[in-house]
Amino acid sequence: EALVLNDPEFQHEDLNFLSRSQRYEVAIRKSALMVMKLREYGIADPDEIYWFKRMCLGSCVEPLGLHFSMFTNALQNQCTVTQQDKWLPLTYGLQIIGTYAQTEMGHGTHLRGLETTATYDPATQEFILNSPTVTSIKWWPGGLGKTSNYAIVLAQLYTQGQCKGLHAFIVPIRQMGTHEPLPGITVGDIGPKFGYDEMDNGYLKMDNFRIPRENMLMKYAKVEPDGTYVKPLSDKLTYGTMVFIRSLIVGDSARSLCRACTIAIRYSSVRHQSELTPGEPEPQILDYQTQQYKLFPLLATAYAFHCVGAYMKKTYHRITGDINQGNLRELPELHALSAGLKAFTSWTANAGIEECRMACGGHGYSRCSGLPDIYVTFTPSCTYEGENTVMMLQTARFLVKSYTQVSSGQLVSGMVSYLNDLSGQRIQPQQVAARPTAVLINDPASLVEAYKLRASRLVEAAAKNLQAELTRRKSQEDSWNRTSVDLVRASEAHCHYVVVKLFTAQLSEINDAAVHAVMSNLCLLYALYGISKHTGDFLQAGILTNAQVTQVYQRVKELLAAIRPNAVALVDAFDFHDNHLGSVLGRYDGNIYENMFEWAKKSPLNKTEVHESFHKHLKPMQAKL
Repeated sequence: EALVLNDPEFQHEDLNFLSRSQRYEVAIRKSALMVMKLREYGIADPDEIYWFKRMCLGSCVEPLGLHFSMFTNALQNQCTVTQQDKWLPLTYGLQIIGTYAQTEMGHGTHLRGLETTATYDPATQEFILNSPTVTSIKWWPGGLGKTSNYAIVLAQLYTQGQCKGLHAFIVPIRQMGTHEPLPGITVGDIGPKFGYDEMDNGYLKMDNFRIPRENMLMKYAKVEPDGTYVKPLSDKLTYGTMVFIRSLIVGDSARSLCRACTIAIRYSSVRHQSELTPGEPEPQILDYQTQQYKLFPLLATAYAFHCVGAYMKKTYHRITGDINQGNLRELPELHALSAGLKAFTSWTANAGIEECRMACGGHGYSRCSGLPDIYVTFTPSCTYEGENTVMMLQTARFLVKSYTQVSSGQLVSGMVSYLNDLSGQRIQPQQVAARPTAVLINDPASLVEAYKLRASRLVEAAAKNLQAELTRRKSQEDSWNRTSVDLVRASEAHCHYVVVKLFTAQLSEINDAAVHAVMSNLCLLYALYGISKHTGDFLQAGILTNAQVTQVYQRVKELLAAIRPNAVALVDAFDFHDNHLGSVLGRYDGNIYENMFEWAKKSPLNKTEVHESFHKHLKPMQAKL
């Protein structure tokens, strides 16, 4: 942080008063400067690079983001050693600036529907890339519009007259040195969006564009010089980059919600409004129970997602290591877990950020709050790398398969191992309900069991409904569609269980008694608030009684009061520097109003006392009245 904060070249402009073209140029300048500083300081550790980048760019979206993430990851994990030796030095040295071109104008999450083609020509040992229809034009890749000179393009591979499905290819799109588009390449920016003003999301159309055979990423699947296709051990291996990004989105969900909570809770401790007691000074709005009810469950969620993000990062690297050793056993669960948690955390964080904005009243609507930018920057996460409902259905497919295995007498492992207990759970709901209420309501471990039972019941119900539809209609696709609402509910319940389980497990690693007490309250609030929002599931399955649900509601209110004294400290603990937070409302020093006034004065509309439009339009109008 100090390296950046003390460097005058990294002083942050207020992007809110710049045009989109100016914002893009600022982001490119900072990105280029960041790369040069990384080299100058000799920063090479991936985690250190990540944090240095975050400080360098402030609240900017990084046009080089896909180069450092998806493009580089794909080369590292899907290239042969020979290909890595060729491409990675150029990539690390930024001679090549890459992006990841998967989504098309007419096709997104349904990868098998992508239309871009790569047809192998054995006579020249080249692939011929084409965008055969308007809907096949690559659309949305970040950094494609103006920044990148290479792209990893996902296309349907045709060889020896047969389509072999989706594969990845390294495609040059601009001339090195001049940056002009290559012949056969049509590329540009797709225009303004809901947010992401600094990012040049682009389009790419290819017309009989030829690349060497060696430009196919061939670690898992390959095409021989004569056109013979060698298939991978598993089709899912070629989707490793997407799994990587989905894992990152879980962590990003936590960080984005942490930022929003920091702003809303700090502001709520500074803002005074209305009366609790007639004649007394206006209290901090954070003292109102309704404000606590809006914000503290989100604070607990941010901490929970932080634990989940750390788990996903560790799990991804562990399983990827196993895959590199030839062990693919855990690959299906990694896909299912990354898809489900990506959807679960991004949906929740997206709604939570907006809740934080509204909790700041009118000032939350101002761009000076920082909350609109956090929202519009984060909300695409619900769509990219897999639209969330489709992601939940992918997780459901794994859950149904696991349930079917258990029903046939097999055992399953990992996060779905609770399905092994289904046959023994027939009498458990009554047992759980009969436990001493205090143990169930105040014991995170008991709540993990409650969430486990809820997940198993909903998975079982969805699987049985699917089977009933299959028996009735015989069509797998139609039956799946008619059960999809149940399947999404089952996936959400599974993911909710995983989050509660991981947050609770984190408590055992906290040795400081005072910290443990505060974190236990947050963990309890997360779990109990979730129950209060899904009481029907817990009651219907007999996991909780009516009396216990009433106690859950009461305990949630008690926890709000218990967390209140530590609320500001809990967001301060996220340790966001003001430069990175990018919010007048969330300033660490609490000097909100003075700085709001100074911020407003910087508006370009205030450069002159009288705007030229008065003389051009208003004055002539008034003269004629």
